[in-house]
Amino acid sequence: MVAVLSSKKHTMNPTTLSADDIWADILAVRSRAPLVHSITNFVVTNYNANALLALGAAPVMAHAHEEVEDMARIAQSVVLNIGTLDPYWVESMKLAFRAAKDASVPVVLDPVGAGATAYRNAALKELLAIGSPAVIRGNASEIMSVAGLDAATKGVESLAASDQAVEAACGLARLHSCVVCVSGAVDHIVDAAGRRLALSNGHEWMTKVTGMGCSATAVIGAFAAVQPDAWRATVSAMAYFGVVGEWAAQAVEQAGAGVGALQIRMLDGLQLMTWNEFSMRLRLEAGSA
Repeated sequence: MVAVLSSKKHTMNPTTLSADDIWADILAVRSRAPLVHSITNFVVTNYNANALLALGAAPVMAHAHEEVEDMARIAQSVVLNIGTLDPYWVESMKLAFRAAKDASVPVVLDPVGAGATAYRNAALKELLAIGSPAVIRGNASEIMSVAGLDAATKGVESLAASDQAVEAACGLARLHSCVVCVSGAVDHIVDAAGRRLALSNGHEWMTKVTGMGCSATAVIGAFAAVQPDAWRATVSAMAYFGVVGEWAAQAVEQAGAGVGALQIRMLDGLQLMTWNEFSMRLRLEAGSA
């Protein structure tokens, strides 16, 4: 059983966050409206931008070589998503990554479909050769593949459960000195120092709508822009996104609607979620990596 985290304030230790800590990060995004520069896949560009706006962040989705470095330098975070690759976009990501690294701007990497094709794997290798991102977020198969393990995929969908990728995530976090998030029915967030938390919010309908995982990565970018601890930023982002998804799916079900309505309710929840609703639903447990 996953423990329900109390909303009562307490002294933080390296592997524990209170609901108050997470809510403080949510309010920081809302109040500071960080600029998040996303080079993402064209299937989800519009929805990712709307998710960031609903959250309270400011999205920019630039990929032209002539401006991508300048945009990365002025952003508070950079999100790189390899969902729909071509050579031009790969070069855009490399330019943005280098510029962000030089400007100490956190980079969040979503290795969509890692392991599915040799081209995708080569692009990831080129990106990771530039430096370590602050955060890598992917499904179980993607994380296992980036970690160098054989992992079966169905296109860009995982054929493994998130629990199966925790060991790979811990190794990947140590290798790149970064935070790794394995998303799934249970989200696992680990870092190189051995911190780990598991989140069990969300709803199965979130897997029926394109771009939910990509939007979660974009949301991590917003939190990483206002919270300097990348592990805490990732926990806060995934906690909020999972709670909103759970709330949205239940609201849609109660209204007798389906997954088409879920996208709209997700945006509503990202904007309007209250402390009471969030703290009541939040479920996480600490562990050690």
